[in-house]
Amino acid sequence: MTTQDLIAQIHKKKSFLCIGLDTDLDKIPTYLLTEEDPIFTFNKAIIDATHQFAVAYKANTAFYEAQGRKGWKSLDKTIDYINKNHPEIFTIADAKRGDIGNTSSMYAKAFFHEMAFDAVTVTPYMGRDSVEPFLEFRDKHTILLALTSNEGAFDFQTLKCDGTDLYKKVLETSKSYKNSEQLMYVVGATKAEYLAEVRKIVPDSFLLVPGVGAQGGSLEEVCKYGMNKDVGLLINSSRAIIYASQTSNFSEIAAAKAEVMQREMANQMRLFYPKNQRDEN
Repeated sequence: MTTQDLIAQIHKKKSFLCIGLDTDLDKIPTYLLTEEDPIFTFNKAIIDATHQFAVAYKANTAFYEAQGRKGWKSLDKTIDYINKNHPEIFTIADAKRGDIGNTSSMYAKAFFHEMAFDAVTVTPYMGRDSVEPFLEFRDKHTILLALTSNEGAFDFQTLKCDGTDLYKKVLETSKSYKNSEQLMYVVGATKAEYLAEVRKIVPDSFLLVPGVGAQGGSLEEVCKYGMNKDVGLLINSSRAIIYASQTSNFSEIAAAKAEVMQREMANQMRLFYPKNQRDEN
């Protein structure tokens, strides 16, 4: 999927919601555990109920890897289902990969070619030759971890490097990578005040923003500091939507939660864009 395809979907749905499919067998409704593939059954129900409100789904691969080969099969079935039934949806493998060049090439092939994700999250610590193999894939996106929402983010990401915060060095350096126009960046919602600084460096890039909802991040603050001319945001919500209920109508309640977020996003778009631009979109 191209960036323009994603932008078109955002304006069509008046949404920049990314739903995290971080499916934990200990948290899904217990009656689903009798299913042959409870993870896929749960995911399918969530997707069917929420796809009209979301422009992206993000699968944290750790939740699938933890189940061994069965989990990988569930993940493959989930992405295949989205690609076949909702091809307009942007899919993200939250895999946080990043290794020496030939290893990164294999990771990229796995997620982009074999599993047909649109994007994968990548750690930038090992530098250019660990990132550029992901950028070789046409119309695929590499999402670099820049400033994350976890408590330990300040251990390294905001340390000074030649007088500049390390996360800013990551942003600046990444712009020199081959095919860097295919880069997106993770910036946590709990670091919303940093978004203005991020936008000074990467004004046109998409930002994947976790932490709104269960982690306490503010949608209004993220939009205030992070929205750009193309919206430029994918706001991820996982637990607040997919685990909103343990009852048999869990998917309906998840859809209601997703719709609330979509309406809030539509309102933020109305506030951000001039009337003539909104009419054009």
